[in-house]
Amino acid sequence: MPQPSDRAYVPFVSVENMMKLVHTIGLERMLVELAGYIEDDFRRWPLFDKTPRVAAHSPVGVIELMPTSDGEQYAFKYVNGHPTNTKAGLQTVTAFGLLADVATGYPTLLSEMTVLTAIRTAATSAMVAKHLAPKVAKTMAMIGNGAQSEFQSLAMKAVVGIDTVRLYDIDRAATAKAARNLAGQGLTVVQCATPEEAMEGAEIITTCTADKQYATILNDNMVGEGVHINAIGGDCPGKTELAPAILHRSTIFVEYPPQTRVEGEIQQLDEDHPVTELWQVILGEAEGRVSPQQITLFDSVGFAIEDFSALRYVRDRLEGTELFDQLDMLADPDDPRDLFGMLQRAKG
Repeated sequence: MPQPSDRAYVPFVSVENMMKLVHTIGLERMLVELAGYIEDDFRRWPLFDKTPRVAAHSPVGVIELMPTSDGEQYAFKYVNGHPTNTKAGLQTVTAFGLLADVATGYPTLLSEMTVLTAIRTAATSAMVAKHLAPKVAKTMAMIGNGAQSEFQSLAMKAVVGIDTVRLYDIDRAATAKAARNLAGQGLTVVQCATPEEAMEGAEIITTCTADKQYATILNDNMVGEGVHINAIGGDCPGKTELAPAILHRSTIFVEYPPQTRVEGEIQQLDEDHPVTELWQVILGEAEGRVSPQQITLFDSVGFAIEDFSALRYVRDRLEGTELFDQLDMLADPDDPRDLFGMLQRAKG
């Protein structure tokens, strides 16, 4: 039987190899480096094709495709969000992604993205906080202590320089889990019984809850002046975390307004409510934090360019390693017009 040519193979990063790659690099170093890749691509924001993700909603969750291209490379991610999965022992979020060459259309990388999405989301949050949070920020309130919480905490430590994280979740077992995982990681970890307790002394507030419903995780009276809020739990229509009054007191920053106005916290506001696109702040085209009393809010829903950055980073860091498999994924007949002939010859 004819053997596949070299052009038939696509590098594939399994979950096992992704975890090996993280440990080879070091998680905090990876968070810092990936935050740099994401920031670099935000600086190139106008070059990218941009479209709201393609979503298939159901009463229990959502399945999404997230595509983008910078004209030279194309990427997409498949991702789901099913908050009730944990009751069946399943992940709330699973994902995989692909990077391809625009000139030929040939894929150049296929990767798991369940682990990678957690890392890229945390790296994005920390990159944003570096630009918007108070410069003296040392304490973060982490509201929602599920699968994302440890990554968020360590990213803020590595990129922003926080030294304390105050944990709260309605499920005390989740808080205990996060505290165990963060022990020995160089952070002072405080388990809190109420969200109000978690806010004490926090300059950064991160909300990351999963229920697919209009929820009020933070009331207006919980949030004082001068803080930076990363609202990362609201990511689809009908799913929010913040009281509208907080939004009206905040300067709001977003990734891509046409997507965020449908999926983010600002779905609660009028369609013309002013927001600032984050890439403009990074390029110096718009103001970020301008006063110590200002509340800055990053209404994050996740955008395809961040996944593009993550796949680009993984591709670059795979060089010189064996942390991938070669998948026989592309049909490559000797004569590109004779796919049928290749099929026939495979009879043996």
